[in-house]
Amino acid sequence: MLCPIPESLPAASGICRNGSLFATLRDPMSMERTNLLNMAKLSIKGLIESALSFGRTLDSDYPPLQQFFVVMEHCLKHGLKVKKSFLGYNKSLWGPLEMVEKLCPEAGEIAASVRDLPGLKTPLGRARAWLRLALMQKRLADYLRLLITRKDLLSDFYDNSAVMVEEEGAVIVGLLVGLNVIDANLCVKGEDLDTQVGVIDFSMYLKNDIDDYRSGERNGQVAAILDQKNYVEELNRQLNSSVHGLQGRVDNLEKSNSKLIEELAIAKNNIIKLQEENHQLRNENTIILIKAQQQLEVCLLQCPLDTYKQSRQGLDEMYNEARRQLREECQLRQDVENELVVQVSMKQEMDLAMKLLEKDIHEKQDTLIGLRHQLDEVKAINVEMYTKMQKNDMITRLEEKTNQITATMKQLEQSDKDLLSQTRTLTMSFVKCASTDTENQYKLVKDISF
Repeated sequence: MLCPIPESLPAASGICRNGSLFATLRDPMSMERTNLLNMAKLSIKGLIESALSFGRTLDSDYPPLQQFFVVMEHCLKHGLKVKKSFLGYNKSLWGPLEMVEKLCPEAGEIAASVRDLPGLKTPLGRARAWLRLALMQKRLADYLRLLITRKDLLSDFYDNSAVMVEEEGAVIVGLLVGLNVIDANLCVKGEDLDTQVGVIDFSMYLKNDIDDYRSGERNGQVAAILDQKNYVEELNRQLNSSVHGLQGRVDNLEKSNSKLIEELAIAKNNIIKLQEENHQLRNENTIILIKAQQQLEVCLLQCPLDTYKQSRQGLDEMYNEARRQLREECQLRQDVENELVVQVSMKQEMDLAMKLLEKDIHEKQDTLIGLRHQLDEVKAINVEMYTKMQKNDMITRLEEKTNQITATMKQLEQSDKDLLSQTRTLTMSFVKCASTDTENQYKLVKDISF
């Protein structure tokens, strides 16, 4: 059983207490982890401070950002196991980084993008591209935290004394959270990531006061130039937006102008058609009046007096009905014309109104046809009665009244002439009030005249 060392021996006590420290300093892997941790601290701190003072989106040519990727590459390579392949032995960073896709499905997009890049041929180039894409996505710390928590998976790629396996890896991942305040815009496709040499530039972290002053002055000049560039770009963007707005207005004006020209041409064509139809309808009205007069004369010569009176009464009723309908149609026509002048753009409503008007005219034509049939039946009855009167002894009485009938016929002819003149006047007024789109109304007047 060992006895404790007495406190009266300080030298021996110091040797025993610092023995573990000396053993740690003698361990090269521990020294490498410490050095990499310190370099990661300096790189991340310098990158954040320079990015915040720079105040702009970082690109691939920014030196502190380049050194950060070099330091991260050394940290991830530390303690990486050597694997055999067909071409020999190699150490690939792409293996452990590719495992992040299984741990976090959101990282699958980055892995797929890296695999689809045409310029990358080596696993090291893919790993470098993955680091840049993860930094732009601001998820680098999250992805590496998921990776270091799975020691069982890291044991396949790293030694037990590697940075990613020990506590230094957790510290580095914690420092990476501060990079989320940086905005990076990196062009991965255009860079040659396979053949880059990853050498840490210690001069960036060992600058003197003169270098700091020069770098500050240079950063001020760069910031002023970038401010001028942003102002010019913003001014150019505003000018482009105003140009696009004016171009849109010009296009709208051209479209409206062409539309107005088309509407004017259509209106002119409609006026010409209306004039032609008006002339044609006038000719048809004259022909209808002539035929009506001829048929009226024939009817007066062939029908007896009683039949003529009944026909005359029926015609008067039809004339009054036609006159009433004419007034209604004229009023309707006037309303339609007023509506057409005020609301030219409402074509569909006008078509619907015209269809209703045509339906009404067809119904009226059917009514007139029924009246004609009734008139024919009355004529047939009168003819039958006339034949029966010839068989009886009424012939002699009729001969005696022939002279009286002749005188009455003359009076009726005079009244018929007056009726014809009134019908002609009424028809002309109807023609003036009628529209070219109501062609069925003229057919109605034609049927009434017959």
